[in-house]
Amino acid sequence: MRTYLFLAGLLLQSGLAVAHAPGLSSIDVAIKADQVVAKLTFALQDIEAFAPMDSDLDAEVSAAEREAAKPEIAKMLAEQLRVDIDGVDVAATAPGIVNYDEQNNAHVEFGFQAVPHKQLLLQSKLLAWLPDGHQQYVTVHDAVGKTLSEKMLGKADDQLQVALAGNTSAESHSGLTAFLDFLKLGIEHIVTGYDHLLFLFALLAVTHSFWPAIKIITFFTIAHSITLALAGLDLFELPSSFVEPFIAATIVYVSVENLIRGDHPKGRQWLTFGFGLIHGFGFASVLREMDISSGDTGILLPLLSFNLGIETGQIAVASIVLPLIWWLNSKPAIAEKFLKSCSAMVALMGTYWLLERTLL
Repeated sequence: MRTYLFLAGLLLQSGLAVAHAPGLSSIDVAIKADQVVAKLTFALQDIEAFAPMDSDLDAEVSAAEREAAKPEIAKMLAEQLRVDIDGVDVAATAPGIVNYDEQNNAHVEFGFQAVPHKQLLLQSKLLAWLPDGHQQYVTVHDAVGKTLSEKMLGKADDQLQVALAGNTSAESHSGLTAFLDFLKLGIEHIVTGYDHLLFLFALLAVTHSFWPAIKIITFFTIAHSITLALAGLDLFELPSSFVEPFIAATIVYVSVENLIRGDHPKGRQWLTFGFGLIHGFGFASVLREMDISSGDTGILLPLLSFNLGIETGQIAVASIVLPLIWWLNSKPAIAEKFLKSCSAMVALMGTYWLLERTLL
């Protein structure tokens, strides 16, 4: 009894934490024949503390206020972006061009007249202001789109240096580093993505043995891998205003089904597959936030390694939780209480997220 109450407490505590990974941003650098162009993408909530938009302090940001904030955003980001070309720090030739998208991201583009011949060094000093968990994906490519280097920056490592001497071993190392960075990001996203974990827990809470659990995990993996790939390659996408509330609704539905039908629901793998398709769009939001969800080949490596990281984290969590679930379900005196109490708390947490994502 103490064991399942302890587990239930952990679930509730995790649900009260944030449901998604820390802030994400990106810098895309293009080395052209006559200039270097850097495009920065940030979520507005990550930078509004340093470039306030609500000028009339009415707790709402109007379209006019967003437009008026563009010069301040460009100025602030220009001051925090260091570009060193062949050993000399250079400044942007003109104020940054700022645009917003429908996902509440700011895209800021700077041009630098000098062209590197030996090396390019980029430092994102803004990371020192942002939370420790903020990650910034930087990619450098030439005029024809060939990737020269890519790296995930953070507060402790905020620089990328690119040697332009055709060193293929350096390029290979850069690709391996990017693979490992996105693998780690995928693991972190699923481990800290409490809404996805609670959905998976609610699905697995009814299992008693290995094969039913494997069937559920496999169908979930196939489903979210399909939609993650579709969204990452820009083949099909659903707005986050629909995806995020629907993910919360899947948690509520599965939990309520556990309460009504007990530990023998039929066709759960197909339910898992259907709902897993929606969760895949939620996973893809990470790549969209970093502005790397495009149709070019540059998305393939991040997409593959990020998805592999999700699977790795999912298997690691399941390997810890499943033995405990099976042990509790093998105890007739507490099995039903365990399922109903945990499902009720998961349903409450899902309801909270659903209301938060639709009404707030």
